[in-house]
Amino acid sequence: MQTVQHSEQTLKTALISKNPKLVSQYEQLDTGERRLLNKAFKPDSDLFGPITLHSESDWIISHPEPPQDFEQFFSDPSRKAPSPEKRSIYIQRIGSLGNTRIISEEYIKWLKGYCEAFFYGLTVKLLEPVPVSVTRCSFRINDNTQNLQIHAGHILRFLKKKKPRDAFCIVGITTIDLYPRDSWNFVFGQASLTDGVGIFSFARYGSDFYSSRYEGKVNKLQKVSSSDYSVFDNYYIPEVTSVLLLRSCKTLTHEIGHIFGLRHCQWLACLMQGSNHLEEADRRPLNLCPICLRKLRCAVGFNIIERYQALVKWIDDESADIPGVSTGHSREDNVNLPKPVEAFKEWKEWIIRCLAVVQK
Repeated sequence: MQTVQHSEQTLKTALISKNPKLVSQYEQLDTGERRLLNKAFKPDSDLFGPITLHSESDWIISHPEPPQDFEQFFSDPSRKAPSPEKRSIYIQRIGSLGNTRIISEEYIKWLKGYCEAFFYGLTVKLLEPVPVSVTRCSFRINDNTQNLQIHAGHILRFLKKKKPRDAFCIVGITTIDLYPRDSWNFVFGQASLTDGVGIFSFARYGSDFYSSRYEGKVNKLQKVSSSDYSVFDNYYIPEVTSVLLLRSCKTLTHEIGHIFGLRHCQWLACLMQGSNHLEEADRRPLNLCPICLRKLRCAVGFNIIERYQALVKWIDDESADIPGVSTGHSREDNVNLPKPVEAFKEWKEWIIRCLAVVQK
């Protein structure tokens, strides 16, 4: 195992900058907020640790990128920030998220609520779900997994056309596996900063995706017609679990973070680290490191205390508002569906420790 360790001065410069204007901007932050952010370069901090690399296939090793400090983020001419007219994040569901209508509807409401807390101060809106056929995207059978995949780039093109006038960004979510180009095996998600669009899949977040028993496999290796979208009818959907919800929240906020102009983090263990595989994605924390938190705070303008409190409230609010079920729905739809937040317990405890630092 290898550790990516930066000096205190390097981390301090990455967070605060040496630009007098940005230093002054930092000094105007609330004392408690600065106390928390300064933990980035405190060697005794138990809140923010270094990045650990476990294999040659990890993102930083296999995808070398220049790091982005706060000054580079702030000065990026291509970076877009929400405006008074464009302060909405739209979520577009593509296909089903659960094996009943109610599960699909509740799952996307849980994701909406998490997004509203994570990007505190922005409005999150849900668009009417669409089947894969509406996107007119290319698709294929993956040679390794023998399951269906849809083309991420084509989905981004579809979302760009659907982007509402008041949208800062629009993000698609699906349980169908994605690929970005023919030469790639798969991608968890993809986003375009310039167009304000993103797509992510949690197909690979199901507990049995890499198992030989995975029910999403295409058993008959017949040639799939490029226009026959009926192959997606009743396509396999992973079971909704607490771990699946956590992984989905993690990828959704990571991809939207890119749309705000946050590049892959190489400073500390952080949500914005890149990931090449599920094991690496699971090691990535739910939280932003102080450098990326300052970037997002600069873009959105939230109060750190209020944001953390909103995240705790989302975790504590375990029950979902179940809409009235009409007689036309099956008995299995008419169930109480609690939000599965067991996997978020450590994340909640971490937030509470952060709040204690800020409110000291």
